[in-house]
Amino acid sequence: MRRLVHLSDLHFGRDRSELLEPLTRAINSLAPDLVIISGDFTQRATGDQFAAAAAFLKELNPPTLSVPGNHDVPLHNLFMRIFLPWRRYRRWINGNLQPDFEDAEMVVIGVNTVNPFAWQRGRFRSRAMRRVCVAFSNPTAMRTHIVVTHHPMEHLPHEARSLMRGAAEGLRQLSECGVDVILSGHLHRWRAEPFAHVDGRSSALQVHAGTTLSNRLRGEINDFNLLEIDKGRFTVIRYAFNDCAVEFSAISSVTFQQMPDGWK
Repeated sequence: MRRLVHLSDLHFGRDRSELLEPLTRAINSLAPDLVIISGDFTQRATGDQFAAAAAFLKELNPPTLSVPGNHDVPLHNLFMRIFLPWRRYRRWINGNLQPDFEDAEMVVIGVNTVNPFAWQRGRFRSRAMRRVCVAFSNPTAMRTHIVVTHHPMEHLPHEARSLMRGAAEGLRQLSECGVDVILSGHLHRWRAEPFAHVDGRSSALQVHAGTTLSNRLRGEINDFNLLEIDKGRFTVIRYAFNDCAVEFSAISSVTFQQMPDGWK
């Protein structure tokens, strides 16, 4: 069995500082095989905000895999956003914008979906698709295939934000390449369920984390996910901050079974 922690939308610079120590303590006590952060380390991509995010990462005992979010690109510094959008992210977080991780039981591929020229919306690029499909192409390895993006690949009907460019086609191709689970954030809303069923396409599992540290809650709560993967079973345990107990604790869980046509 593999255990992953999935965080998103930390937003250092607009974070609830009182949550930082309980979050670090919770993650280290869970001792996952990998910690995944699906973007938005900062609020405005300043050096101080990235330094705070880097200090947090250093306190984590497990290995980490992260992708940038749209807030990790300078918004108001037009020169940097156009010519040097990743300078601070590469310096403080990771020089690799699309890292990967694999072992005997899983393959995790990070995809950078941020488009500095369309700051909020994002895009799924065709070359990223080719890279994912190659990584999932080993027919002899029965492993769980996981993709990490900042922007979701599917929105609920009432979502006001535009779906990222290339999401629908990207999801179709990812399904054909054998993706099992897509982890994302961006919306500050928790969600764990299969993607909408389309005839001829296996249904992958989508898991969104809300915002782990930001005070921009949008009617939800600060949370993160503990993911347990074991032989065709995928359990998502949602941890949320309890203001009374001053700690993150499990508040719900849902388990999916992998069937021939996807997760049920």
